Amino acid sequence: MKKIAVLLSGSGVYDGAEIHESVLALLEITKAGASYQCFAPDIPQLHVVNHFTGEVQQGETRNVLVESARIARGEIKALDDLNIAEFDALVIPGGFGAAKNLCDFAVSGADHEVEPSVKRFISQFSSAHKPVGFICISPVMIPKLYPLGVNGTIGSDEGTAAAFELQGGLHKMAQVDEIVVDEEHKVVSTPAYMLAGDILEAHSGISKLVAKVIEMA
Repeated sequence: MKKIAVLLSGSGVYDGAEIHESVLALLEITKAGASYQCFAPDIPQLHVVNHFTGEVQQGETRNVLVESARIARGEIKALDDLNIAEFDALVIPGGFGAAKNLCDFAVSGADHEVEPSVKRFISQFSSAHKPVGFICISPVMIPKLYPLGVNGTIGSDEGTAAAFELQGGLHKMAQVDEIVVDEEHKVVSTPAYMLAGDILEAHSGISKLVAKVIEMA
């Protein structure tokens, strides 16, 4: 049975991992006959957003690992607990947490940096030539983690696509139900809620991404 690591970035679209994308990925991994283990960085969130009002909760702090445990039903590990030999691939759901906690793209744009513990974690998969699937906004990290010219997609948003290319990546426009595959670097990406109007549309690309990642593993 193939074992897939899933990297979460909190809990909730505006300040953490996108819950629909995360759960759909976990479901597809399981449906494919593989197993998963969730991971998250043990760091503070950039900020906390009230998902009812959309407002930042001034003065409130939360931990990315603790919040991610909500999605994982408590079965989660810190990034330093990874034993790369135990895993065949990695999947990274989106949500603003990917752009706020896993890296600082939401603040710095094309000049962003991947959070050091996150970079070490993902790089273990790339160095071992194990496939990684990036969902929604998480593909903005791809050019920071792979050599110049790596292919990926965030859908069709021109500003984000331009930032992707400014970092040295080669952006491919994609529809919500499509995936972009870089066979050389074993990178798969799909737009999901960058374009999806509902959970069914988000599922259309995520299901293909998970299937491709497992096929490449």
